[in-house]
Amino acid sequence: MKLGKVGWSLIGFVTLVLVAGLIWPGASERVWPGSGANFASLRSGLGLPEYNPAPATTGAPSAQRGPAGQGRGGGAGAGRPPAPVVLDTAAKGSVPVIVEAVGAVQPIATVALKSRVDAQVQEIRVADGAVVQEGDIIAILDSRQIEAQIKQAEASLARNNTTLEQARRDVGRFEELVERASGTKLNLDNARTQAAAAEALIMGDRAQIENLKVQLTYYTIRAPIPGRIGSVGVKAGNIIRAGDNNPTGTLGTIVQTKPIYVAFSIPQRLLPDLRESVKAGESVVEARPQGARTAARGKIAFVDNTIDISTGTVIVRARFDNDDEFLWPGQLCNLRIVLRTEENVVSVPRNATQAGQVGSFVYVIENGVARVQTITVGRTQDGRDIVTEGLKGGESIVVEGALALVNGARVEPRPAVAASKRNS
Repeated sequence: MKLGKVGWSLIGFVTLVLVAGLIWPGASERVWPGSGANFASLRSGLGLPEYNPAPATTGAPSAQRGPAGQGRGGGAGAGRPPAPVVLDTAAKGSVPVIVEAVGAVQPIATVALKSRVDAQVQEIRVADGAVVQEGDIIAILDSRQIEAQIKQAEASLARNNTTLEQARRDVGRFEELVERASGTKLNLDNARTQAAAAEALIMGDRAQIENLKVQLTYYTIRAPIPGRIGSVGVKAGNIIRAGDNNPTGTLGTIVQTKPIYVAFSIPQRLLPDLRESVKAGESVVEARPQGARTAARGKIAFVDNTIDISTGTVIVRARFDNDDEFLWPGQLCNLRIVLRTEENVVSVPRNATQAGQVGSFVYVIENGVARVQTITVGRTQDGRDIVTEGLKGGESIVVEGALALVNGARVEPRPAVAASKRNS
């Protein structure tokens, strides 16, 4: 394949640019911002001497850039106009340690209302979805049959009470006759036996009445817990049966919504911190339902006693008062778990941190000049990098315009542009 004149010209031009960049990295920086550091690193890799530009005619000091992009002040940016940048301050103060997770809202208690007797539904006292309190009447069943049985048992009790009175009178009369030697002891013993039998019948009648009265309570179905009832599946006039597991056998289901749980999982590596937080009473959980603008605050209430070996996570439940029913059973929530608060922590905005050959760094502004400062980022939280090494707090750093900077470049601060204007 033969190259034409245009092809050879293009190859020659590219070669010239590369050679010029290797010889004069500072000049390539002015033509193509950001390329000077790359050519300087390439010179170092090829074993060429470190690039030292000649002093500018304005008397600005020369600079040296090492392969890592950190040089001494002035230098690559000395001949350029000040770069417009937006500045911020490296903050120092208290920062909470936050873990984020996704959880599901779970009621603390759920009760399906079923009948304990076979009967016809006489009346439904609640509407679908109503809020009920413990003890509220949900439904009344036809109890005429059990009421008649109670009356029958009470009549039997009255009859046996009369029999007992007669037996006691006979005992008293035979005791007098025996004392006067006018009667036999056999008749006295028989009278006493009749009295004891009557007492036993009375005890049986009372137990039967008590049992029937307990059964009578089954005909009035009450809410065993406070909460909100779902759809009432049985209406007045329907026959409901005990032990019926079909949908027609369930009056409705009550779920407790105040208070309420939000269940989530965390990695096992966070379990020690979580347990320490719970022990110290510092565990705060914020739950924001997906699609909501606000969040509810609660506390860790339960940590499962085992770790799931298949996922390496442990199940945790947070308890929320939920007085306004902000959280709804089955709802998915974005969670923020505050484990503890660390003091005297340095943090910078996330967009201030840059990545380079030496790792993470920021541009620190001193006397209007940008200086590269390497940092160690511990974690990122709420749009800020937590800096463990490299900054003391209070430094003026670049948060916008860092891509146009090199070590030693002069800067001109400008106000930040609102996100709405920047996107318009």
